[in-house]
Amino acid sequence: MRFLRLLLILAILIALASQAARFLVLDHPEKSDAIIVLAGETNVRPARALELLQQGIAPRVFLDAETRDLIYDQRLTDIAQRYVSNLGEGNEISVCAIVGFSTHAEVDDVGRCLQSLGAHRVLIVTSDYHTRRALTIFRHHLPQYQFNVAAARDPSRFGTAWWTNREWAKATLDEWLKLLWWEVVDRWRG
Repeated sequence: MRFLRLLLILAILIALASQAARFLVLDHPEKSDAIIVLAGETNVRPARALELLQQGIAPRVFLDAETRDLIYDQRLTDIAQRYVSNLGEGNEISVCAIVGFSTHAEVDDVGRCLQSLGAHRVLIVTSDYHTRRALTIFRHHLPQYQFNVAAARDPSRFGTAWWTNREWAKATLDEWLKLLWWEVVDRWRG
């Protein structure tokens, strides 16, 4: 009998673990006043935001870029500004300078950028595995906005069958640890 219980518990744990990555991903783009592309990844996230802009999901896009990051002696905000200037939709896209190095720290800077626009409904674009945590952080810290999230998918970095790929497993474990830290520690700080 004890063996059967242990087997049942093990089967339940395996079933839950197989869905661990899927739980992290939310993808619900809805009509918004603005799109915010979170800092971090600089290829897939902006491409997803441009796709949504062209679909008419929102009239404005803010690309978050960290002010302290340098790439070959060039500030990331300057690189982002040149990128925006070269786009055909340059008038609808702005760079939002970010000081913080975490999603939790990024919220204040995003709030400043959104305030200048007078937006109320905001779509967050971020890496697929980061969507659930980003959405809960932004909803918690900026309750005056209605946030939704769109997943920027990059199969080289993440997939829901996380146990089949080393990078996917690392991304899943890392994001679960960050999500747990947010829920247990950071959410309750002032």
